[in-house]
Amino acid sequence: MSDFERVTLVTGGARGLGLATARALAEAGCAVVIGARDKTLGEAAALSLRKDGLQAESVMLDVIDPAHRRQVVNYLAATYGRLDSLVNNAGVWLDDPVDAAVCSNTAATIAERTVRDTFEVNFFATLLLTQALLPLLAKSLAGRIVNVSSNLASNALHSDSSFTAWDTKPFAYSASKAALNSLTTHLAHALRDTSIKINSVHPGWVWTRMGGPDAPLEDSEGCRSSVMFAMLGEDGPTGGFFHEHETVPW
Repeated sequence: MSDFERVTLVTGGARGLGLATARALAEAGCAVVIGARDKTLGEAAALSLRKDGLQAESVMLDVIDPAHRRQVVNYLAATYGRLDSLVNNAGVWLDDPVDAAVCSNTAATIAERTVRDTFEVNFFATLLLTQALLPLLAKSLAGRIVNVSSNLASNALHSDSSFTAWDTKPFAYSASKAALNSLTTHLAHALRDTSIKINSVHPGWVWTRMGGPDAPLEDSEGCRSSVMFAMLGEDGPTGGFFHEHETVPW
C-alpha cells in the first residue's frame, strides 16, 4: 500500500448508497473496507469492485454487535495500523411506511420499540463504533469521519412549513439522525486540537430500499457528499452539516 492510499471503512457498504460510496472512494484511490452484516453480500460487493481493478475487501460488521465492533477494530489495527476515513453509513428506517407522503408513525402514536430499535442502530452503535476507532483515526495524518444523516434530522426545516418535506415526519428516524448530528458537533469540539475532522452529510433523496421508488437521485449521485467529506482537505470544515457544498440547517 502506497503512502497516498487512504484506508477507508464504509459501514453498511454491501448495497445501495453504501456500496456506491465504497465504489466512488475506491475509484478515488482508497483502500476500501466494506462493513456488512451479511457476510455473503459483503464479499460479493467487495468482489464486484475488485473485478473492476479496485482495492476493496469486506468485513462482517453488524454495528449493534459489540463483538463485531471489536473484531473490526482489531482487524484494521493488524492489517493497516491506522484508519484514514470512517463513513458511518449504516442506518435503518423503521418508521412505517417508508415511501408515504405522510408518515403514520407520528410522535403522538409511534411505538416505544420502534424508537429504541432505531436509536440503537442510527445513534448508539455509531457512537460506540466511532469511539472504538478513534485511536486508529488518530494515527492518520488526516483522519476523517462522515456521519450520513438526512435533512429530515433538521429541526429548523421541520419547523418551516415551506420545507418540501414538511408533511414527512418519521419521528424515530428523524430524532435518531438529529442525535447523530449532535454527536458530530460534540465530537468535533472534543477533537478540535487534533487532525481529525468530522461532519454530517445529507445525501439527498436517493432511490434505494430505504429511500423508496419515488426518489429522484441514483445512489451514484447520493454518495457525492460522503465521498467529498471522507476525502476532505486540511482546510476543510469540521463539526458541520452539509449537502455537497451547501450547508444544511440544524
